[in-house]
Amino acid sequence: MSNHEAIPPRYDAAEDESEGSLALDRLHAAGFGDAAPRESRPAGRASLADRHVGARIRERRTMLGLSQQQLAQMIGVTYQQAHKYERGFNRISAGRLYDIAGVLGVPIAWFFEGLAPDEEAQAATPRQRMCLELARNFAAIDNLKHQEALSNMARALAAQSAAMHGR
Repeated sequence: MSNHEAIPPRYDAAEDESEGSLALDRLHAAGFGDAAPRESRPAGRASLADRHVGARIRERRTMLGLSQQQLAQMIGVTYQQAHKYERGFNRISAGRLYDIAGVLGVPIAWFFEGLAPDEEAQAATPRQRMCLELARNFAAIDNLKHQEALSNMARALAAQSAAMHGR
């Protein structure tokens, strides 16, 4: 047995760039049989992870009180593209996600928090949307005394509710 027989054929990634799912077949043929299968989805479609990351972008943008238009300008894309990112319609490149993380002031890993494998994405409930809106509006209040008054009012209402329900 010569040394040449033990070496699998050279894999050329450039050949597979435009051939999509044929890349996996070529990896197997080249001797890389342990390659993970691609997620089953039509070419170019966003996955569960893409939708989750988009929802996290929207959540953080809302928390900061930014509009989609403002975010789009800050990361150098159109409003429509930012909307598609948030809805999970378009996938986000690594470089673009890096830019978005910088603009939103979070580490890249933050976008993946809460992403569980094989779990369906859940849309924000009306209560969650209300809480995000409350946080955004609270952060937009410039007057510290007004923020303190609102915080005290929320604390008093929560205490009253807890007393009524025996908590």
